[in-house]
Amino acid sequence: MTTSIQDRLEAFRKQDRVQAGSLIISVFGDAVLPRGGRIWLGSLIRLLEPLGLNERLVRTSVFRLARDEWLVSEPCGRRTDYMLTPSGLQRIEEASRRIYASAAQGWDRRWRLILAVGELAARDRERLRRALFWQGFGALDGDCFVHPSADLITAFDALVGEGLGGLLPRLKPLMAADAALGAAASDADLVHAAWNLERLAQTYREFVDCYQPVLAQLRDGASESGDENAFLMRMLLIHDYRRLLLRDPGLPDVLLASDWPGQRARLLCRELYRRLLVPSERHIDAHLRLADGRTPEASPRLLARFQDADPLRGAA
Repeated sequence: MTTSIQDRLEAFRKQDRVQAGSLIISVFGDAVLPRGGRIWLGSLIRLLEPLGLNERLVRTSVFRLARDEWLVSEPCGRRTDYMLTPSGLQRIEEASRRIYASAAQGWDRRWRLILAVGELAARDRERLRRALFWQGFGALDGDCFVHPSADLITAFDALVGEGLGGLLPRLKPLMAADAALGAAASDADLVHAAWNLERLAQTYREFVDCYQPVLAQLRDGASESGDENAFLMRMLLIHDYRRLLLRDPGLPDVLLASDWPGQRARLLCRELYRRLLVPSERHIDAHLRLADGRTPEASPRLLARFQDADPLRGAA
């Protein structure tokens, strides 16, 4: 278990394998997007080098992200800027709405269903299941997918973006009140049937165990982390939290146990992010550059992250 900011950074550096592409996407979403969404490749390399990512790894990862249509390049003289593609931007913005929300959304007690009508090829069925899983849908069986609050239009648009538009004529979207799903099955029964939350709960507990000592260190004020370490810690915090949310169906609190560890993780991430924001922004001001040498200004909206009213405030 880590006990300080330096310990957490060292633990990351000592990993046998780093998913550099995923970390770069987290950096784009958290640090680059609020400053216009573009960065000189050399600047990105310099920002990530203190985490143990060498130049070759960053270059290779960026080229792969461009190949996978996350990023696009734009030459400027002998240098090159990278920015998010429209589809990459859409995926980042969808994730950001969940990452920086201080409170879980309410529930209108209506379930969203997507039914596969007719036979699907095994390969198409698996691609559909995986695509809907990443949108938070649970599977009741091979042909029925359910979520309490997903936007069905957005869900179908995302399927098109994943190259599954050809399946849309075989899919039936439905809205149903919980009572319409059968008097014998409670909402808790439905959640239990559609999702296995045990592993996710354990991962949330590990997240809290990892970052609670870091927050305690900053609360104590016994030692200043420094601007660079604040930036690096902020990137790891958001990266780890984003990966958690990718696996979290985003169920309303009313459908979760009262001691659901995701609530504590959300509060922890919010407070720690706020404490890291100012020094980390100083580091970004000093080191983030575009290919033409300029440092883009941060959007004022950056300071509004995690600032919305939170009914859980004070519950930590």
